[in-house]
Amino acid sequence: MNNLPKVKIGIVAVSRDCFPASLAINRRKALVEAYKKSYDVTDIYECPVCIIESETDMVAVLKDIKENGCNALCVYLGNFGPEISETLLAKHFDGPKMFVAAAEESQNDLIQGRGDAYCGMLNASYNLKLRNTRAYIPEYPVGDADDCAKMINEFVPIARAIIAISSLKIISFGPRPLNFLACNAPIKQLYNLGIEIEENSELDLFEAFNKHAGDPRIPDVVKDMETELGDGNNKPEILPKLAQYEITLLDWIEEHKGYREYVAIAGKCWPAFQTQFGFVPCYVNSRLAGRGIPVSCEVDIYGCLSEFIGEAVSNDVVTLLDINNSVPKDMYKESIENKFNYKHTDTFMGFHCGNTCSRKLSKHSMQYQMIMARSLPEEVTQGTLEGDIVPGNITFYRLQSTADNILRAYVAEGEVLPVATKSFGGIGVFAIPEMGRFYRHVLIEKNYPHHGAVAFGHFGKELFEVFKYIGVDVNEIGYNQPANIPYPTENPFVR
Repeated sequence: MNNLPKVKIGIVAVSRDCFPASLAINRRKALVEAYKKSYDVTDIYECPVCIIESETDMVAVLKDIKENGCNALCVYLGNFGPEISETLLAKHFDGPKMFVAAAEESQNDLIQGRGDAYCGMLNASYNLKLRNTRAYIPEYPVGDADDCAKMINEFVPIARAIIAISSLKIISFGPRPLNFLACNAPIKQLYNLGIEIEENSELDLFEAFNKHAGDPRIPDVVKDMETELGDGNNKPEILPKLAQYEITLLDWIEEHKGYREYVAIAGKCWPAFQTQFGFVPCYVNSRLAGRGIPVSCEVDIYGCLSEFIGEAVSNDVVTLLDINNSVPKDMYKESIENKFNYKHTDTFMGFHCGNTCSRKLSKHSMQYQMIMARSLPEEVTQGTLEGDIVPGNITFYRLQSTADNILRAYVAEGEVLPVATKSFGGIGVFAIPEMGRFYRHVLIEKNYPHHGAVAFGHFGKELFEVFKYIGVDVNEIGYNQPANIPYPTENPFVR
C-alpha cells in the first residue's frame, strides 16, 4: 500500500520518584527486546530518557521522540508512574498514543521489585480524561514484557489508521446521483476529524479527461491492463479510454492533494457519466483500490473514508459493496444448509458493478454494466470487472455522519462463502452471524445507507478501537450481537 504511513512508535518508560527508576528502565529494556524478538523492529523506537516527576523530563522526551521520527507514542508505566508528566506527554504529542503497564514479575520480588503499575494505570486514565486527551488503552492493559509487546503490535494498525486520517484529502466529483440521498451526509464531521475535502464538478473531470486524449502514457497503461485481465480481457476496444481515465485521476491526485499525504476519491459513475465519457469507471476504480487509493462509487464520501480506514487497518485492498440481495432459499438449501453453521437469515449477497480489485476475485473478466445497459446502449456501459469475490474471512463496516451531524459506525465480522453466486458484477455470498437481526436493528434502525465497506480478514477489534479513538460514541458503534443479547429496539415477543 503506497498510500499509507509507516508507523514508528516511541516507547517511553515512566517512573514515580518514590519507586526505583531502575524498575521502569529495566522493564522498558525487556519490553523492547521482547518486541524485537517477535515483531518488526522498525515499528518502534526506545526512548532512552525515563520520565520521572519532572515536567522538563517530559519536554526532553517529546523533543527526542520527534527528532527520531516517531509518529505514535506508547507510554509504558514501568511502575506507578507520574500521572501529571506522563499525561502531559500524551497531551502534547501530536499523534496516536497508547498506555500500557508493567505486571509484577515474581512472588519472590514483591518488596523492592513491586511497581504498582496496576494502580498507576487508574490514575493515568483519570488524568487523561481531565486533560481531554484521547489514548488507546488495551482491553487488559497490564502485562509482562511479552504481553505488552503484543499489545503494542496490536496498536500498530490502529495507529496507522489514525495517522492516515489526520493527513487525508478526499477528492470528490459531482453530487450524489438522483435517488441516492442515502449516500449524502454533512461533511462537517470530515473537518472535525482533520480531513480535507475537495469537491469538484463532473464537468471539471470531463475537461481534464479530454485534455488527456492522446497522452503518450496510454499504451503502457493498456499493456498493464491487458496483463492484469489475461483471459478475461473481453472488451479490448475500451481499454485505451479506461487508460486515459486512469491517467486523468492519477494526475488529478498529484496536482490537487496539496499539503496532504494521502488521498481517497469519491467518484460519480452515473447517470451521465457513461453517455459522456463513453464507458463506466468501475475497472479503473478497482485498479486504484489495488494501489491503495480507494475510489467509492456514487460519490459516497463516507463510504470512501470507510474504505480508507479499512485499508489502513488491514494494510490490504478493501472494497465497497451494496448490501444487496437475499440468498434464494433453494441456493441456501443446496449449497449452505448443513455445510456451514449459518441460518438462512445470516446470509446475503454483497454486490457492486465491478469496482473490486482483481486480487480479491476468484476469477475476473471485463464486462459491460448490465443494469445500466437495460436503458442505455451496451457499448457505453463497458468497463466493469466482474467475478465472484474470493472466499474467506471479511469484516463489513462503515463510518457515517447522520443528517444531524453525529458520527456513527458499525462493524460485523463474517465470511464470504465458497458458493457460486450464479449472478453478475463483483459479487459474493456473505455470511455474518445473526445478520438478520443486525440488518433490522442496526442497519435499518440506525438509518445506514446501502453501501458497506469490506476488509478482507477479521479486523473488528481494530476498527472498533479506531472508531472509539476518533470520537464515535461507543453507544453509536453497532455490531452483530449474539442471539442471547437483544437490541434495544428488538421486540421481545417475536415468535
